[in-house]
Amino acid sequence: MKTTVAVIDYGMGNLHSASKALEHVAPDATVVVTADSDTILAADRVVFPGVGAIRDCVGEIRRLGLDQVVAEAIQQKPFLAICVGMQSMMSHSEENDGVDCLDMFDGNVSFFGEALTDTNGQLLKVPHMGWNQVSQVQAKHPLWKGIDDNSRFYFVHSYYVSVKDPTLVAGQCEYGFPFTSVIAKDNIFAVQFHPEKSQHAGLKLLGNFMNWDGQS
Repeated sequence: MKTTVAVIDYGMGNLHSASKALEHVAPDATVVVTADSDTILAADRVVFPGVGAIRDCVGEIRRLGLDQVVAEAIQQKPFLAICVGMQSMMSHSEENDGVDCLDMFDGNVSFFGEALTDTNGQLLKVPHMGWNQVSQVQAKHPLWKGIDDNSRFYFVHSYYVSVKDPTLVAGQCEYGFPFTSVIAKDNIFAVQFHPEKSQHAGLKLLGNFMNWDGQS
């Protein structure tokens, strides 16, 4: 039987590139881009992408009733959140003068700052845009299989996630200071970077997700 992956469509995700990357790594799977609750909950696995401003993203998720769908899906099946999808699962974000998020993890989303510098005192640009190394904190997690520690992934973001429970951190980056770039718990894996834009390492991670049973 074909495995099915639902890519949640709330009008603000990197839907085309994410779905095409999933089709590339799992050509025998059925990839569905959808906002339909029944379709999402019937899928074998779920991808929760996101780009744009957090207030608009969370507003659309709630308007479409997808907050309840996400809450149910994360209890049931392998679930991958990407970029703003990851951020929206936190408790609160500083973006847009402060936004209450979906509160699925006890954590906050904070701005990198206007005067961010590296260890040599050189000013760093915000947003953090481009390739950066990811240190694998939960090195034995199935989604890291076949991916070298400190592999480079592609980022585009001005805000970063911090979670209260340090055991959730599965990957970390350095940009002016160490920040959490991946969290993982049970059947949930959430990344700040864009695997669909991260060439070999990103495609390998997506392939691992498509073969993952949700056990860590």
